Amino acid sequence: MSKNMATLENLTILLSAPRGFCAGVDRAIQIVERSLAKYGAPVYVRHEIVHNKYVVNSLRDKGAVFIEELDEIPKEHVDRPVIFSAHGVPKHVPENANAMNLFYIDATCPLVSKVHREAERHYKNGDHIILIGHDGHPEVAGTMGQLPDGAVTLVETVRDVENLSFSQNDSLAYATQTTLSIDDTADIVRVLQNKYPHITGPHKEDICYATTNRQEAVKMIADKADAMIVIGAPNSSNSNRLVEVALNYGCSKAVLIQRAKDIDWDWLSGVKVLGLTAGASAPEILVEEVIAQCRQHYKVVKVEEVVLRDEDVEFKLPKILRS
Repeated sequence: MSKNMATLENLTILLSAPRGFCAGVDRAIQIVERSLAKYGAPVYVRHEIVHNKYVVNSLRDKGAVFIEELDEIPKEHVDRPVIFSAHGVPKHVPENANAMNLFYIDATCPLVSKVHREAERHYKNGDHIILIGHDGHPEVAGTMGQLPDGAVTLVETVRDVENLSFSQNDSLAYATQTTLSIDDTADIVRVLQNKYPHITGPHKEDICYATTNRQEAVKMIADKADAMIVIGAPNSSNSNRLVEVALNYGCSKAVLIQRAKDIDWDWLSGVKVLGLTAGASAPEILVEEVIAQCRQHYKVVKVEEVVLRDEDVEFKLPKILRS
């Protein structure tokens, strides 16, 4: 037992479920692993396949090479497979890949692709698209990149909506990033619809099932926990939202960490009930790692899994990798 124990008292961990990998993340990782098995190393991946350093490093150890742009691929490797990340890419990326005669496999999450198709449909109908999302996030860049410059206006907050200057005669539609806060997005959509009653929304909610489930599961335990740990990457939108949800629903303190080694045990001083969850890009092994570290710092650790619902969603792999 460590000398710098947060406490000698017992700890109860409320383990939120669902947590961790979603179907889109699982599919994207499988695409890289199966490509390596089928074609050998190296396999190039444009951008982090998912936002998790542990996952990226594990795939790198197996032979994946991560790049930001296609021109980083050495000339002698232009015949190697290139994989596009789960977040989706602007249209110019596959166009450039075709121009370079690259063999690429698209690992974009099907639920992100759904938003792309919706945006294209609205554009063809003559609508200007208002996209609710986070500036600079690769998913937002990918969605905006499906359409010509100027066809999409990005809003991040209610204030951004209030500052919009479209008229009531303008034909408008909205879409959202798939990993946003359910509550914040609902507020933005409400203001948007009040300001532009004629605006067209998506046929089905854009925020994905996994984001929704993980946030709702955290709401179930937030007010029962003295503190909440969310396992995920700093650049993971859905993971950051889980921290916000915990704080908004009654947990007095919440923090995002990447690994068990990042735990501040002084921060946990006095905590008797700890909420624990993981973002959609974080593997279960990192959850187990945190629990194991807690067992090193407390006399007794009791783990109670609190289940919102079971998930059985599965996305098919690209045909070329199914056999």
